[in-house]
Amino acid sequence: MRLRAAAILVALMLPGVAQAFCERIAHEGRGYVVCAVDPAETELRLFRLGPDGAVLGSFVRVERMLAAEGRTLGFAMNGGMYHPDRTPVGLYVEDGEELAPAVASAGPGNFGMLPNGVLCLSDGVAQVIETRAYLADPPDCRFATQSGPMLVIGGKLHPRFLVDSDSRFVRNGVGVTQEGRAVFAISDRPVTFHEFGRLFRDVLGTPQALYLDGKISRLYAPDLGRADIGLPMGPIIGAVVDAPR
Repeated sequence: MRLRAAAILVALMLPGVAQAFCERIAHEGRGYVVCAVDPAETELRLFRLGPDGAVLGSFVRVERMLAAEGRTLGFAMNGGMYHPDRTPVGLYVEDGEELAPAVASAGPGNFGMLPNGVLCLSDGVAQVIETRAYLADPPDCRFATQSGPMLVIGGKLHPRFLVDSDSRFVRNGVGVTQEGRAVFAISDRPVTFHEFGRLFRDVLGTPQALYLDGKISRLYAPDLGRADIGLPMGPIIGAVVDAPR
């Protein structure tokens, strides 16, 4: 399945490709959906509040909002951890405005398993940056979301991941290639951090990758006929394309 995943990335390098591209793949006997996006060609955006100030919380509500612009989602998934009121746990930037500050200290849960990181979207390039590196030299992000733990750091798995862990959840995350292309993945069934990190390191070839969440992970991929439902979400990340005419 390494060739299948590589084909997704190669397709995005072709001239004129301007949409999200999702595919089902398997690695080590486990199924995943991978969506690869070239942010130089396709707009990636974070969504949390609608024009009325209410939390969007669902792919359907994001689609309704985009319809007013004549646009639609190429794909989307939950875009980071959130509190019960659906406010972001860590750094959150939308349209260049920082709406929640970064949290660099260790703490309970997956978010606090340092190093954690930030997905930064700016100038047609996506970056996954370890949080303390982000704070030492903050880039100009149009959109940013913080989550944790990092899955892959400089081509290596997070040092606290255990091969024999019994903690398994449906998980989603994002990695970035050397060229700045974003590769999102969600598991079909519960996986460990080590298994999920190996997907990004060994198959998707992303030297930096960030865990977005688990258990509540959901995907909207119309090209695959998939629109997961569940409780309202916090931040949502999606590829925005022109609506068909």
